[in-house]
Amino acid sequence: MSAITIKSPREIEIMRQAGRITAAARTLAREMVAPGITTGQIDREVRRFIRKQGAEPTFLGYGGYPASVCLSVNEEVIHGIPGSRVLRDGDIVSVDVGATYKGYVGDCAGTYVAGTASEEAARLIRVTRQSFFEGIKFARAGYRIGDISHAVQEYVENNGFGIVRDYVGHGVGSVMHEAPEVPNFGPPGRGPRLVKGMTIAVEPMVTQGTWEVNVLKDGWTVVTKDGKLAAHYENTILITDGEPEILTYAEDLYE
Repeated sequence: MSAITIKSPREIEIMRQAGRITAAARTLAREMVAPGITTGQIDREVRRFIRKQGAEPTFLGYGGYPASVCLSVNEEVIHGIPGSRVLRDGDIVSVDVGATYKGYVGDCAGTYVAGTASEEAARLIRVTRQSFFEGIKFARAGYRIGDISHAVQEYVENNGFGIVRDYVGHGVGSVMHEAPEVPNFGPPGRGPRLVKGMTIAVEPMVTQGTWEVNVLKDGWTVVTKDGKLAAHYENTILITDGEPEILTYAEDLYE
């Protein structure tokens, strides 16, 4: 992984644009999540949308990944490959999308319901999203990465859910995965100190049961080891001299 980069004002402005495109692509996917639609249809529409904005789907071809969006259903945590799967009423779908604009990346995710979710699935989604906001209370200059990590873990586990440890958040910039790693667990006061101009992706991955995961034979799709539901929420954020700025802002952030 590359060294931590501090972004210039020019780079930050481009990342804002990349973030807006990425957030809009996530919203498009969210609006398409419904019973009867295939994950492949969502992928195609998001790819078309991103390119129409003058950007490129970051995920397409990244490490050999074959699609523009990761669409992970129910017990799939992350990296689900879109295809012929038809969504059913009650499925929960984690949408993870990236867009590269003028050489800079936006990266975000959210989990949405096809039709009507069970009460427990809905609570899982709410807790996952809120854990992101609990974490970024500490995404301020002077704190450490571990302060974000600890806040996410504490909130998730206090609500009775598991937090995935095998996959973490990361720096974002001219490539999708920069330093530093941003775990969703661990003690406070550890890791690099946050500095104005850093851009990072904070992305809790939360499970109904055990935090342990497996990777399927396709080499990509990560599933919960116990087959229980999982949810994912992510935004790219900028460290400022005050409150963090969410670069992948979308209207559905605060639902």
